[in-house]
Amino acid sequence: MNRIGLFLLAAAAVHAASVSNVTFNKQVLPVLQKNCQGCHRPGEAAPMSFLTYKETRPYAKAIKAAVAAKKMPPWFADSAHGKWANDRSLTAAEINTLVAWADSGAAEGNPKDAPKPLAFVDGWNIGKPDAEFEMQSDFTVPASGTIDYTYFVVPTNWNEDKWIQMAEVRPGNRSLVHHVIAYIRAPGSKWLADAEPGKAFVPRKGERRGEGSGEWLTAFAPGSMPERLEAGQGRLVKAGSDIVFQMHYTANGKEGKDRSKVGVVFAKQTPTMRVMTVASQNGKFQIPAGDANYQVDSTMTVTKDATLISFAPHMHLRGKDFEYRAVYPTGETQILLRVPAYSFSWQLTYLPEKPIVLPKGTKIECTAHFDNSANNKYNPDPAKVVRWGDQSWDEMMIGFFSVTVPVNPAQPRTDD
Repeated sequence: MNRIGLFLLAAAAVHAASVSNVTFNKQVLPVLQKNCQGCHRPGEAAPMSFLTYKETRPYAKAIKAAVAAKKMPPWFADSAHGKWANDRSLTAAEINTLVAWADSGAAEGNPKDAPKPLAFVDGWNIGKPDAEFEMQSDFTVPASGTIDYTYFVVPTNWNEDKWIQMAEVRPGNRSLVHHVIAYIRAPGSKWLADAEPGKAFVPRKGERRGEGSGEWLTAFAPGSMPERLEAGQGRLVKAGSDIVFQMHYTANGKEGKDRSKVGVVFAKQTPTMRVMTVASQNGKFQIPAGDANYQVDSTMTVTKDATLISFAPHMHLRGKDFEYRAVYPTGETQILLRVPAYSFSWQLTYLPEKPIVLPKGTKIECTAHFDNSANNKYNPDPAKVVRWGDQSWDEMMIGFFSVTVPVNPAQPRTDD
């Protein structure tokens, strides 16, 4: 046998040995802890748990198929534009490990090889909250029909300003809760003035629903993660503020109850940078029936020097792709984020590896495309002209993004 043949045999033998030696406890569990268990555990978004070998083993082949096709973990940012601190995509080595484990029989291995289990505090990903805010009573979601966005006002009863460094929504019933946005309603605000604390409230038609009325605190949607701000950053909740829950419920054929809550962790010291969430959005569009690539654009101008720290594009079932661009005062244009295959099933937030400086006067432009054709398997009705609306069968075009602005130590409340 020639040298090439001997080399190939040796390489094949090494590969076979490495495949047969992959076990759950030694090689697979560390990958699952790092990339999967945030969702794949009881009470979270994923339908199955990957905490233990017994729970994971039945899904070995499904895991192989999902990671080989790069469908899991969900991550949609175009790598040609930007690097991301929270990139969920697996490395080639991690994919090979999971594939090899499934191909070799999905062995458990020695329990002594397993890393220490991750600690999850009573379901909270942010650890034990310093304060919790919960809907004061259960809300009954009917078995069928359309449920309007429903609001719950929960007073903080704080007599001093608080700075929030971490925040998380815990849905009470994930099978019925599509999304939750927790807003900060400042004292004296007239927004939802008729809402009684503790009681469900549906705004009158035409009344502002949230965007531009309250300040963003945190949110929950499929695939979203709790907010963990860097040291020195914080969201300001002024004394006497309320937390407003915007609840989007979806009937699933069975009546159920929900009582969702929000937890927050206070900053240990007054931040030097205040975090605020704003948006470049467009609500005035009509997507023609059958149009497979309808374009909607939006723009907004940054009114003070700021630093961009996160993106959260939002569309509904016809959403196809989304792009953010910065047009700087110099005239230079930069693509900040491109999502070439948007998924309504996974509402992801993208954190730049390095914060992006936005001088005053910078424009944030967004471009989205929608597929309202019959080729879109998620399309509720390709024969329908689609406009802006709250429900999933309507559409939205919102380029949420969060920025930091410096806190004036002498007047920390005057930078709204």
